[in-house]
Amino acid sequence: MPADASSPIPPAFDQLREHPEAVPEEIPDLLARLAQVPDPRDPRGVRHALVVVLALTACAVLAGATSLLAVGEWIADAPPSVLERLGIRPDPLCPKRVPA
Repeated sequence: MPADASSPIPPAFDQLREHPEAVPEEIPDLLARLAQVPDPRDPRGVRHALVVVLALTACAVLAGATSLLAVGEWIADAPPSVLERLGIRPDPLCPKRVPA
């Protein structure tokens, strides 16, 4: 299914195409880039680090999730190796992992 005309994804791909000479060492790591996003939430209500929430959401969307429900389902079904790579720590009380 093609992206919606208002979707920022096609312009982002165009930006990537403009720099074919870039090497992987010069491109910022996704988690490092997401960590720069300011967190507007009140600290009293924060349960999960914003960088983890954004990274999980980005991965779900890149995997084809097109709604909040689909994002949540992707996160619930994500392989443990992916969750660990994104900074999700194991929950000591149950076998699933939880956002750090």
